[in-house]
Amino acid sequence: MLKPKIEQALNDQINAELYSSYLYLSMAAWFEDQNLPGMAGWMQLQSREEYGHAMKFFGYIQERNGRVRLAQIDAPKLDWESPLNVFEEALAHEQYITDRIDQLVNLAVDEKDHATNNFLQWFVTEQVEEEATVTQIVDKLKVIGDNPVARFMVDRELAQRAPAPAGPAAG
Repeated sequence: MLKPKIEQALNDQINAELYSSYLYLSMAAWFEDQNLPGMAGWMQLQSREEYGHAMKFFGYIQERNGRVRLAQIDAPKLDWESPLNVFEEALAHEQYITDRIDQLVNLAVDEKDHATNNFLQWFVTEQVEEEATVTQIVDKLKVIGDNPVARFMVDRELAQRAPAPAGPAAG
């Protein structure tokens, strides 16, 4: 059974993960409007991945006989200055999520909740990968600048992203 502080924090993380999904979907819509279908597709897959993360937390809370309490999801931003700006904001958001996961791990340790700490380790590893992937895209976009041919090539490259394999499921 989950301690109340842990249950609340995990429910808050569900909301953060659902917001992440919503934010990346908004970014995908912006990329579609900019005629960058590869980047749009990349963000759609990212949105689905974040939804999957929310569902892992959802399942874990239920598995531990906790109660899932869904909260309102804030509206995401709708417009950006450039593809680079979008991915810089995506990186900043991933860093924010990493900080949230770190805080959850700290709470699990403080509360001596070893099962939750173990569950969260998958997310710790996932966040390292998320930040590294988005950092590589930001770096490429910085190198190409406003070169439309290079942007087209990056868009085609990002269109090749395959859905991530599912991680361990709770429940």
